[in-house]
This record gives sequence, C-alpha cells and structure tokens, in this order.
Amino acid sequence: MKIYKVGLPFIGMSSLMLLMSPLANAAEMSNMDHGSMDMSGMDMSDMDHSSMDMSGNMSDMDHSGMDMSGDMSDMDHSGMDMSGDMSDMDHSGMDMSGDMSDMDHSGMDMSGDMSGMDHSGMDMSGDMSGMDHSGMDMSGMDHGSMDMSGMQGGEAPADARSPDYSNGVPYGRFGKPVMMGSLPLWGVSVDDLGYQFDDDQINYEFDTWYGTDSNRVTLRSEGSIQTKDDKEIDSLTSLSYWKPLSIFWNGEAGVAYDTENDKSAVMAGIAGTAPYFIETDARAYLYTDGQVRLDLGAEYEWRLDQHWVVIPEVELTAFSKDDTDNHITKGFNEFGADVRLTYEMLSRQLAPYVGISYETALGNARDLRRQEDEAVDSSSVTAGVKFWF
Repeated sequence: MKIYKVGLPFIGMSSLMLLMSPLANAAEMSNMDHGSMDMSGMDMSDMDHSSMDMSGNMSDMDHSGMDMSGDMSDMDHSGMDMSGDMSDMDHSGMDMSGDMSDMDHSGMDMSGDMSGMDHSGMDMSGDMSGMDHSGMDMSGMDHGSMDMSGMQGGEAPADARSPDYSNGVPYGRFGKPVMMGSLPLWGVSVDDLGYQFDDDQINYEFDTWYGTDSNRVTLRSEGSIQTKDDKEIDSLTSLSYWKPLSIFWNGEAGVAYDTENDKSAVMAGIAGTAPYFIETDARAYLYTDGQVRLDLGAEYEWRLDQHWVVIPEVELTAFSKDDTDNHITKGFNEFGADVRLTYEMLSRQLAPYVGISYETALGNARDLRRQEDEAVDSSSVTAGVKFWF
C-alpha cells in the first residue's frame, strides 16, 4: 500500500488564501470607478444589504456615471456599515431616478468621514416615497457650509423689492395707485331734524367733516328753532380738529360759539364707542368770561331687524358758576332724554322716525325757572328724519 504525502508548502499556501478571502471585501476601495456602471435594467427589489461591510477606505470613489434607474423598491440597507472613510466620493452624475420606494435604511451606519462627498449632480428624481431613514446614523457628516439661502423663510435680499412695490414696472396711463385711507374725503351726517309738537319747535343736530381717517376738520352744530312768537334760535356751533386716539375713541379740539348767551368759547372733547356699543361723547367749553360748560351724551341703537331700530338717548348739561342773566346755575342744569323708533331705507342713508322727548331742570336751575315763571319739566311727541351722505 502506497501512502502519498502532500507537501507542507502547498497546505500552508491554501490555508493562507482561505483566511484572507473574507478580508478581501473590506480592503481599500479607493479610486474605484463606477462611472460606467449600468444598473438601469436590473430588478433590485428585495435586495438585502443588511450585512454589507463598507467600512474600508472609499475615498476617491467615482459614481459620476452610475445609472440606478431600475426598480430598487424593497431594498434593505438596515445593517449596512458605511463607517469607513468616504471623503472625496463623487456622486455628481449618479442617476437614481428609478423606483426606490420602500427602501429601508433604518440601521444604516454612516458614521464615517464623508466630509468630501460630492452630490452636486446626483439625480434622485425617482419615487423614494417609502424609503425609511429612521435609524440612519449621519453623525459624522459636516453641513457647516451647506447653502440653504434659497429655502422659504429666510431673509430676502435688501434689493428684493422696490419701496413702492413696482419692481421697476411702470404704472401705465393710470398713474401710481393711491390707498383709499390716504385720500381726503368729506361727509355730512344729520342725526336729528325733527319737530316737537308740544313745544312748537324744530330740533336739529348735524356735523360735516373733510379729511382722512387720521386727520379731519369738523363743523358741528346743535340747537332748536322756535316756530311761534319771536322765533328764537338757540344753537351751539363748533369748528374743530378731529383725530383718532385709539381704536374706539376720537379726540376733538377747536372753537365754538353759543347763540343763547352770545359768547365764544374754546372747545375740547372726546367721542367714541363705550362697552356694549354705547355711543358716548363728552365736550367741555371754556367761554370768554371764564364760564365752563360740560355736555355729556350717550346713545344706543337697539336693532329690531334689518330696517327697524329703536334709539334711546340721554343728555346732561353742567356749568361751573352762576349766570342768572342767561338762566344758568352752578352744577347740573338740564337733563334730557328721548326715544325714537326709526325705519332705515335707501341703504340705511335715510331714516324717518317718531318718538317721545323729555326735558327737566336740575338742582338750583329748577328754583330759578320757577321764579321766572318758566316750565320746569316738559315732554313732547316728536317726528323727523335722520340721514347721511
């Protein structure tokens, strides 16, 4: 029987080659060229890269011409190790326009050096809606110089828009547009023009204005005209400057003239809307003889429907000192109240009304009127109209 002996050199060389074969995949992959690699026709769905080891040196790898436009759905990269040196990898021409939905990168390790990777021309226009990157480790990537200036939410350049918003485009034959709030306008409002049957007199109250929403000149007048005997006219007229003070309140300041005592005065006041939509006004008049008059008023519109409105109104007048020649006493002198039922028509610009008015003297003014045989209290049915334009 013959025994064949195998030489030790051959056995040692075979064992060494078997031991080095697993290390061949993790060897240096620098300068690898994938430029002409075509994966467009391959079906890469359900490919498993979970145990793929790319921890070696992959610097200078060129993927510029790599075509991955094929079907890569359901590819699994969950265990892919890319912790090696991938700096200077070039993906500028890589085409990934294929179907990459449902690709799983959840366990992909990218903690290596990827600072020099170039993705500038990488085409990723394919379907990547189902790709999972939830567990992807990108802690080693450097985004310090990443340019995101084109994303929405950043600050616009200083010359992004011209001050007049025209962007250099001419306005044409109609000229530059003007905001409505900056145009000077005018208006007339007659709050009361009615007849008191019991007192045989006509009451009126109106104001006109000219200006903008920020600054106006206002002419205001209120009073009564007697329709019997000497037909006496009692009125208080003021010319003032009007300006908003806040959202609900406006200020007034100007001059006034009172025909009842034949004196002029300096006027200042405030008017606006109090809580619960109560129209409120307060005006003070300083006469040339030192007398101070204070008028307070409040009005509320109780709307029954789109046309019928009930308007209750109260007024209070006070003076700073006695003036018997003009039937004035110090303190509160008069209180007036009326209730009107109006019907708004013509776009609410015209509103006829009927109502009841009541006036009474207060404090020492009651005694003064009794001494002069004048009525202390009076009430009357009234009818009239209010309008604006």
